[in-house]
Amino acid sequence: MPKPARSKPLLRDTEAPVRSRPRGKRNPAQPQLLFDPMPERVEPALAQLKSRPPKGKEWSWELKLDGYRLAVHIEPQGIRILTRGGHDWTHRFPAIEQAARALGPATMIIDGEAVVLDEEGRPDFGLLQQSLGASGKQAGNRASNAVLYAFDLIYLDGHDLRGVEYRSRRHLLEDTLNVANNDEAGAVRLSETLDAEPTVLLEHICRLGLEGIVGKHLDRPYRSGRTGDWVKVKCVQSEAFFIVGYERSTASPAGFGSLVLAAYRDADLVHVGSVGTGFKEGEAIRIRKMLDTLRWKRKQPPLPYSGGTDIVWVEPTLIAEIEFRAWSTDGKLRHPSYKGLRERQDNADVFRLD
Repeated sequence: MPKPARSKPLLRDTEAPVRSRPRGKRNPAQPQLLFDPMPERVEPALAQLKSRPPKGKEWSWELKLDGYRLAVHIEPQGIRILTRGGHDWTHRFPAIEQAARALGPATMIIDGEAVVLDEEGRPDFGLLQQSLGASGKQAGNRASNAVLYAFDLIYLDGHDLRGVEYRSRRHLLEDTLNVANNDEAGAVRLSETLDAEPTVLLEHICRLGLEGIVGKHLDRPYRSGRTGDWVKVKCVQSEAFFIVGYERSTASPAGFGSLVLAAYRDADLVHVGSVGTGFKEGEAIRIRKMLDTLRWKRKQPPLPYSGGTDIVWVEPTLIAEIEFRAWSTDGKLRHPSYKGLRERQDNADVFRLD
């Protein structure tokens, strides 16, 4: 009796691309079966941030990936790759589109994360951002080296799976991607489930310099938003903030000393500190050029501010992904480091203060 298919390691090479089994012809004598129409778009399920992983065997764990959340709609008439905000980015992920086309003729919606891997095979948000051209004039570029790690299946061959518990959706995903024969070096891969006690797992993941872990409750349906059915535990905190200004630099007149950051409190923006580290060569100059086109035209800054006066204020348009260690008692980021720019179409969640 053959062994059941299991998730394979993240970077293991295998052989041939996957194709669905040929469909059998419908028996004319069989009554017409009812099918669920494929949704035009599904608001994604999101992971709730936790300081420590919950206990219990009802959780499935996998790596937290550092990329862009995508929903891949596969239909006979074509492929659509939608961002978290519902924007069609099919043209920006040509390799993922081609790999998704090979999964047909089944109709399905795959939920996953697009990443670009570094030389050590680890997801690198900065590399993905560079591929997409999000930090310069090449905005709209194609990320031809991006890989989609699929971690959920929302719809399959006429059946809306959102009401089905996660453990069954996961089995269907593994079967659909045909893990035993899937091309693990291709552009659509199965996200690996990690079989270990989550606190030990988290310690190991953090030691490797990775983002963290995501847990999914095996008995829950697919529910949009942050319901607690999915949780994430990070090694280092990383969130998205508006850039609302920059501090001039005497050392680099064409760049800046630091970026002034803001988060939401209810509907208002509040200052959460500044970031002056993490910029790769030339990045500060490129960002400065972008910011100078967004200069704030009013006398008052775009938010309450009690710091230094030598700040050039800008329209809160650009969103930066920032790593940080903790929050100070006065609500500022401690040890922040710049990771890259987010695109508005990615519907990046600008951080909201409770």
